[in-house]
Amino acid sequence: MNLPSGIYGITSRDFGYTHVESAEILLRAGIRIIQYREKNASTRTMLDEARKIKNLCREYGAIFIVNDRMDIALAVEADGIHVGQDDMPLSIVKKFFNGIVGVSASNISEALEAQKGGADYLGVGSIFPTGTKKDSEVIGLEVLGEIAKSVRIPIYAIGGITLENLRELKKFNIHGVAVISAILGSNEPISTARKFLEEWGR
Repeated sequence: MNLPSGIYGITSRDFGYTHVESAEILLRAGIRIIQYREKNASTRTMLDEARKIKNLCREYGAIFIVNDRMDIALAVEADGIHVGQDDMPLSIVKKFFNGIVGVSASNISEALEAQKGGADYLGVGSIFPTGTKKDSEVIGLEVLGEIAKSVRIPIYAIGGITLENLRELKKFNIHGVAVISAILGSNEPISTARKFLEEWGR
């Protein structure tokens, strides 16, 4: 399954929308890879939301990724799962999950280890300061550039991505960028998401 280049949408309920509503906003705008990221809901709630988002992704011909929770990803037959450095180890995920596996990386060592372990893509960041993950380390453009030169698998940059800094990020050999607050926190999220897609396509 080919990973769409450009904008990688991540759902959130921090901006007045449910996860399902935020997924539909991103999909209606034209984004074709969606990650469901929820840390605090019950498993039953997550299962219900994940099923609904997966069905939306099917309607729009988009790839559906579940963050962290392999049980949810398996239960709804998601296209992929994304794991962080403190989540289920990649080796175990690969043993049980037969789909796309993305891994978060914030340095070259983590990136190379993920590539060696069979990750299909990397989420690299946080590139800039972000309020979405308050404990995330800011690695900056220099580290992003070093990682981009060091790995062969697709990279999505994440963390503090805005329309203003998107052009700067495009200079690196990356597959796309993951965006949350700059889209879902805007007054017109569908219009803003389309502006991101247009800017990436320039």
